[in-house]
Amino acid sequence: MKPIIAKTWHLSLIIGLRFLGLFVVMSVLSAYAKDLPGATATLVGLAVGGYALTQAAFQVPFGVLSDKIGRKKAILIGLLIFAGGSIMAGMASDIYTLLIGRFLQGAGAIGAVIIAMISDHVREEERAHAMAVMGMVIALAFTAAMIIGPILGGMPDGVPFLFYLTAGMAILSIVLLFTVVPEPPKITHSFAEEEAKVRHVFKDKDLVRMYVTFLFHSSTMAIAFFLIPLVLKSKFALPLGEFWKVYLPAVFFGIIAMGPAAVFGEKYNKGKEVFLISIAFIAVAFLLMGFAPSLWLFGTGVVFFFIGFNMFEPLLQSFVSKFAKAHQKGAALGVANTFAYVGMGVGATLAGWIFSHWSVKGVAITVLVVSLFWALWIWGMRNPGLRGTLYLDTKHFDRNKLNELKKDPGINDVYVNETEGIMVIKYDKELLDEDEIRGRMLKR
Repeated sequence: MKPIIAKTWHLSLIIGLRFLGLFVVMSVLSAYAKDLPGATATLVGLAVGGYALTQAAFQVPFGVLSDKIGRKKAILIGLLIFAGGSIMAGMASDIYTLLIGRFLQGAGAIGAVIIAMISDHVREEERAHAMAVMGMVIALAFTAAMIIGPILGGMPDGVPFLFYLTAGMAILSIVLLFTVVPEPPKITHSFAEEEAKVRHVFKDKDLVRMYVTFLFHSSTMAIAFFLIPLVLKSKFALPLGEFWKVYLPAVFFGIIAMGPAAVFGEKYNKGKEVFLISIAFIAVAFLLMGFAPSLWLFGTGVVFFFIGFNMFEPLLQSFVSKFAKAHQKGAALGVANTFAYVGMGVGATLAGWIFSHWSVKGVAITVLVVSLFWALWIWGMRNPGLRGTLYLDTKHFDRNKLNELKKDPGINDVYVNETEGIMVIKYDKELLDEDEIRGRMLKR
């Protein structure tokens, strides 16, 4: 069996390039956009999070499309749209053209499709590792963006160049997609046509809790990226080219925090506890950023935010892919990312409106209130470790018994990996025992 990195490096690289393109602009965008003709605080917030609104509108369609026409074709369409939007944003000479470019960028909503494709290539017990590899690639892209963005953005016409650079990375991703990414394994599902409809991904309470968590998580990120560049430039008079001095230590500690979060969340089944600690870091971060009298304290708040935000990263996508049924994976990840992008779009725009009325302190207090509701929501979450996954080869076990087995209330999902000749059974450990399932599936 190939190691995880060998199976997923190409897809992780594609999604890493895409996030690099997004983050390299986000690190300076609000400070740049506020000086464009027609700009207001609310429109600047919309420029920061606007792409996320069209991402939200197209996540589920792209996820469902990828389940029907194939992952690669859906990714190609999304990357071409994303590249076109990046070029338009780079050519913008006023806030309204920038907004159109950002909306078009977001219409290439392929994040969930790539994640679903990664899940297609690995087994259930390997998924956490695969998601961690992907998360690390995104984290490295994030780190590079926090340095490259301010340095290049601080040059004459630097921010438009960042958008053109983003378009170039989208084209490079297309080349990688059709030269090094293998086709996913052929999967045979055992489900009724009715079960395949998108509304069924809302029947699982654990999945719904994850959707709302995506919403809150992404909204705080968008608010932070609206707030940080504006405060650094306006309150502390820090030039764009020196923003990296604040971002670099924050990203460094954020990456370090991902390791323990992944271990405790996956290995020790403490995902809920990790999430609650993360929320506490985010709440304290905005308290510091909103009321800090000095650049040093503000920078400490930025560090706290990146720690809290990054602790979620290795777990969010992994938990959704574990809770979702195989034939709903693309749709479930699409829904989750839709919630995430709604959070980003609404969060940044709302932050702009609040900022225009009650300044930085009003934004900080709003996030504190959101964090309280978020923590209460997480409190009732079940950890995915309560769900087990069993692999049975089709030579010794009877695949004809799958339809009967799936009627058991303790069975969450069943499907057959035709490429490897393996039946995959996901079950509730509180209701069923592995040996019992093996006995029921043996060939007689």
